[in-house]
Amino acid sequence: MDEHTGGFGGARAYLTDRAAPRPAGVMIGYPGMDEVVVGGRGLWRAVIAVHAPSGHSGSSKTVIGAITCAAHLVRLLDTAELPGVDDGSGFPLAPKLSVTAFHGGQGFSVTPDRVDINVDVRTTPGFDAHDAETLVRKAVAELDAELPAPAPTEVTPVAAWPPFRLTEDEQPAAALLEAATAAGLMVRAKTAGPSNIGNLLAGEGIAATAGFGVPYEGLHGIDERAHLAELPAAYAVYQKAVLDLLGG
Repeated sequence: MDEHTGGFGGARAYLTDRAAPRPAGVMIGYPGMDEVVVGGRGLWRAVIAVHAPSGHSGSSKTVIGAITCAAHLVRLLDTAELPGVDDGSGFPLAPKLSVTAFHGGQGFSVTPDRVDINVDVRTTPGFDAHDAETLVRKAVAELDAELPAPAPTEVTPVAAWPPFRLTEDEQPAAALLEAATAAGLMVRAKTAGPSNIGNLLAGEGIAATAGFGVPYEGLHGIDERAHLAELPAAYAVYQKAVLDLLGG
């Protein structure tokens, strides 16, 4: 429930229910029969409010509006230096920063006094949520120094999930990989770029896999579809993995 919004309301409600058994591990069924997702980048997200004097577009007085200031901040963020892959950690992906929303202004004649932007930073063991926030706040400080405004730019963090990665011999990844191989499937372990509910579970100290299931096309698209004829094969793999885990 509430998975694709990123809110994970169902999982959060379960994990805060003191009467609910605490899971030792979780296997999350996502489509894709050629890989088992054993990890993913984490994330740090924030809403940034950029302020500026309001004005009239036809006025003889030149005003640097909030849209111009916010656009400058986007450039600063887009050109911010991020580290590459940290070979020492064994985590195969580098961090990534994206500006994903830009809201402000209306009509033609008024330059707005506020613009809100959303920033999404995908984190790794070598570049965590603290590093992400430090980088964003450095860009904000540079903006405020270059383009002073009536109010300082505000950074409001809204979410932070840690990255996670299981090795191929850690459970429940090992059981799922072994069960798929026993079923004659060619599968590989994958660390995913997008975050998923496995990150939330990792923050709770719960090991999770986040991908193995039926073949698919158009994932998350309007033409998303799955090959249901392969459901028995996917079911058999999960059944064997769960029985092996319980027997062990």
